[in-house]
Amino acid sequence: MTKAELIDNISQEYSDLTRGEIEIMVNTIFQSIKEALNSGEKIEIRGFGSFRIRHRRMREGRNPKTGEVVSVPPKKVPFFKAGKELKVLVDHP
Repeated sequence: MTKAELIDNISQEYSDLTRGEIEIMVNTIFQSIKEALNSGEKIEIRGFGSFRIRHRRMREGRNPKTGEVVSVPPKKVPFFKAGKELKVLVDHP
């Protein structure tokens, strides 16, 4: 599902809101999640899951073309862990 499809689904459910108002709300939610992750916070949405940042340490990798050993710098990556209700829903359709 794309963001546009999400907005369309919400607008069908809530016909009293305009598509533009729903788009603003969806964008605000996503922006809030991005800002919280950027500042190192953990986001937990009960019944859905949690977002947090994982730290990857420096490691040695290989150039697939030459086989040469290269240093891969440490980095931060976003991580999502599904909540129990979402896991059950996905596992038992």
